Amino acid sequence: MNNILLIGPQGAGKGTQAKLLAKQYHIPHISTGDLFREHIKRQTVLGLQAKTLIDKGKLVPDRITMEMVKERLEDKDCQQGFLLDGVPRTLPQAEMLDEIVEITHVIEIKINDDLAVKRLSARRQCKQCGRIYGLDLPEKKKGVCDDDNALLYQRDDDKPEAIKKRLELYHDETEPLLEYYRPRNIVFQVDGSLPAEKTFAQLKKIID
Repeated sequence: MNNILLIGPQGAGKGTQAKLLAKQYHIPHISTGDLFREHIKRQTVLGLQAKTLIDKGKLVPDRITMEMVKERLEDKDCQQGFLLDGVPRTLPQAEMLDEIVEITHVIEIKINDDLAVKRLSARRQCKQCGRIYGLDLPEKKKGVCDDDNALLYQRDDDKPEAIKKRLELYHDETEPLLEYYRPRNIVFQVDGSLPAEKTFAQLKKIID
């Protein structure tokens, strides 16, 4: 069973690699962003609590986030393994996760901050379907989505100043998780600066 946790700064390509891994190993890709959107869409108690905080520009507390994660990990499709992306984000979340499930692989996708800023600054998102384009996956016609011809835009959190703040948070809050898991001998590292298929080959080698 593969219970995988992907760790890496914004721009490391976690989302891309998570989708490839989920397909390769037939396990669900679980991200906090998707969980928040799903709960808000369904107007669950947790979703409404999260939405109130998000609308005020506040962070969703660990308790709410991990309650959503716990509920998701109880679903049938997680029984043969899963892949977590973006959670746990802090040490308290990692401690809460330990009470729910055992992680088998913690894989750091490593890139330096300069490359993270370069990649994220180049990122554009479709206003209609939400598809993301960037340096590695450019759109065919500049500024327009390949799927629906809708205009692409730059998210506020993909602007250089916001990126630097997000990277600082990553180094302060999330990077220490590597040391938390290291004594269990389940921490691995891959080079996220490589083309996506080469990073994926490294990931497969670790998991296989």
